[in-house]
Amino acid sequence: MGRRLKVLKVRGKNSLNYWWKFKNPLVVAFNFIMIELSKYMPSLAIKRGLLRATGMEVEDDVAIGLGAQFDIFWPEFITLRRNCIIGYNSTILCHEFLINSLRLGRVEIGKDVLIGTNTTILPGVKVGEGAVVSACSLVNTDVPARAFVGGVPIRKLRK
Repeated sequence: MGRRLKVLKVRGKNSLNYWWKFKNPLVVAFNFIMIELSKYMPSLAIKRGLLRATGMEVEDDVAIGLGAQFDIFWPEFITLRRNCIIGYNSTILCHEFLINSLRLGRVEIGKDVLIGTNTTILPGVKVGEGAVVSACSLVNTDVPARAFVGGVPIRKLRK
């Protein structure tokens, strides 16, 4: 359990000032457009196609709620397994720009997982198969398979 993160040291006032050194601005612009279009796309099939165009791994039957936000810098670090649901207005991040460093981590949402509305998932986290994350949660560590978790930060809610 925990988070699997790669830490890159940055010299300067803060790493966000140097984002363009880590990722091509044209790629980020393309990712932004595809992800923004997907946020309001009523067709789940088209939404999955737009997200796949960014390099995200989106398996069959994934359902993504309105307004869900995905990392625009490293969407290729996100995997959404078959039949998972990402709730309305949830956020999945694969990066953290800090003062003297940048942290990167892959995020995997397992098969048959339910992510509740307004949930934020931080970089380097894996949500196990069949898990449920309640609404308005902060997922800052791995979630075991078939667990029911929630809160800020998450904790086990019941067996």
